[in-house]
Amino acid sequence: MKKLGILAGVAGLAITAMLLAPGARSADDAKLEQLKQQGFARVAIANEPPYTAVAADGKVSGAAPDVAREIFKRLGVNDIVASISEYGAMIPGLQAGRFDVVTAGLFMKPERCAAVAYSEPVLCDAEAMLVKKGNPKGFKSYEDIAKDSSATVGAPGGGTEEKLALNAGVPRDRVIVVPDGQSGLKMVQDGRIDAYSLPVLSINDLMKKANDPNLEVIAPVQGAPVYCDGAAFKKGDEALRDAYDVELAKMKKSGEFAKIIEPYGFSAKAAMSTTREKLCAAK
Repeated sequence: MKKLGILAGVAGLAITAMLLAPGARSADDAKLEQLKQQGFARVAIANEPPYTAVAADGKVSGAAPDVAREIFKRLGVNDIVASISEYGAMIPGLQAGRFDVVTAGLFMKPERCAAVAYSEPVLCDAEAMLVKKGNPKGFKSYEDIAKDSSATVGAPGGGTEEKLALNAGVPRDRVIVVPDGQSGLKMVQDGRIDAYSLPVLSINDLMKKANDPNLEVIAPVQGAPVYCDGAAFKKGDEALRDAYDVELAKMKKSGEFAKIIEPYGFSAKAAMSTTREKLCAAK
C-alpha cells in the first residue's frame, strides 16, 4: 500500500508538471504575440555609427538595428522604434520594461549575461583611441594613460571603454564621460581630453566624417580584448530571444547576415566564429 501511495504521488507530480508546462510556455511566448499585435518592437540604441545611427529625419539605421529590423520582420513584427540611451542606462531600462530589446553594440560580459538574455553574437570589434596627430603622449594602452598623471580619456558613460580605463588604473576624475561620438571628437580637437576611446569601427567612422588631418587613430588598444555584442532581451523573455536566434541563424547560413553588416565594416565571419556561451564565460 505504501508503495502504491508513492507511485500515486509521483504520478500526481508528473500530471501537475504536464498541466503547468503549457501555461508557463504560453506566458513566455506571449511577448512575441504582444509585439506582433503592437506592430513594432521598442529598441534601445546609442547614436554610435556604424553600430547604430539616427539621421536628421529620425530614421534609425546602423548594423545592429538593421539586423534587428529584418529579424523582427521575419517574426511578424513589422518595424522597430528606437530610443537613444547611454550604455549604463540600457539594462536598467530593459529590466524596467521601457525597451523590448537592446540593439546597440552592448558587448557580452559575464555580469551582463547574468542580467539579460543575449542572442547569439551579432557584431564583433576591438578597441581604439582617437588622439592628436603623432600621438604626442605615446598611448598604446589604457595603462599608458593611467601612468601619465596629467592624461585624460573620454568614453561613453557605462560603456566598455569606461570600465576598461578604470580597471587599468585610470583614476575616476581622469575618465571623462562623453555623451556621443561628435562630442568626443570635438573634445580631442579642442585639447579638453587627450584621448577618446570607442570600438575601432566607431572611431574610424568619426575620423572619416571629420576628415581632420590633425587627428590619429590608435588601434587596436593593447591589452584590450575583442568583444562581440548580441541583441539583449529581458530575463523572462527567453522564448522571444530563442525565436530571434532561430532567424539569426538562418540569416547567417543564407548569407543575408553578411549582406547587412559587412557594408558597415563588420565581419560576419567573426560573429560566426564564436558563441554566446563562450562570450558569457569569458573573463
